[in-house]
Amino acid sequence: MFDAVLKKYQVKGFFTFRPHEILKDKCNAPTNQSGVYLIYQVFPDKEELLYIGRSGQKTNGKLVHRKTGLGGMKDRLVNGYHPKFGRIHRRISFPQEMIKQNIAEIKVYWWITFIDDCADFPNDTEDKLTRIYRDKYKQLPSWHA
Repeated sequence: MFDAVLKKYQVKGFFTFRPHEILKDKCNAPTNQSGVYLIYQVFPDKEELLYIGRSGQKTNGKLVHRKTGLGGMKDRLVNGYHPKFGRIHRRISFPQEMIKQNIAEIKVYWWITFIDDCADFPNDTEDKLTRIYRDKYKQLPSWHA
């Protein structure tokens, strides 16, 4: 569904996470770059999108990466607050919500959108992905506020 938007980003990856694991140890997103990420619930025969997110802020026409904590996208995924789950760091809220919602495993795919000759601001790419999803399903994924 998102291939047309995401195929141009060459720096990318993913990791899986289960509620009993340590998110900081599992997360392989970069600490000095920004981009977009998609969080999926993993089922035996499919994956279901839970959330579309981004890391990095557009400020005065420039991209500003997170510099606190672990830095970059990794810090956003591990120490950031998830809008639906309140002011609780994701390293805490993700396992709590997964247990509460009976989610055994999530998979986080990430793409760096602002690097070398590719200079797409993460918020612009996130907006495109959100629009594609909303146009198709007439709503946002379940972990959106």
